[in-house]
Amino acid sequence: MENIHPIQVFNTSGIEIPISETDAIFISEHLQTHQQCEFDAVEIVFVDEDEICRINNKYLNHDYITDIITFRLDDGVDNSTIEGILYCCAHRIKEQAAEFSQNVKDEFLRVMIHGLIHLLGYNDQTEEEKKEMTELEDHFLKMYHDR
Repeated sequence: MENIHPIQVFNTSGIEIPISETDAIFISEHLQTHQQCEFDAVEIVFVDEDEICRINNKYLNHDYITDIITFRLDDGVDNSTIEGILYCCAHRIKEQAAEFSQNVKDEFLRVMIHGLIHLLGYNDQTEEEKKEMTELEDHFLKMYHDR
């Protein structure tokens, strides 16, 4: 029987995404080592604009498109068995890459890393929190490219 990794990537967006499940596994394994955590079951789901709006409206009462929505599904008591789901809007991420003059693959990786960091309990509500998360995103993006 095939061993299923705790990080799985699904694409229901209807457009091709530039990252693979192998990329997600590589980054998640380094995040686990660096942050002393354990991803037990995490789904990274790339969706279209209609679906991200539906999720955003239903669960957060927001009526707009966003690049990612992260849900932690375990009890959140500690980071020894993290379960969660990342809903990523593929079209919005591609738009952001153009807006920020970034490589499309790097923007997809950054958004995925951002969501995984949220699962660890990091937030981005204040400028200080945003700075901390951006530094972690930069660290893991650099680590990915330096491999």
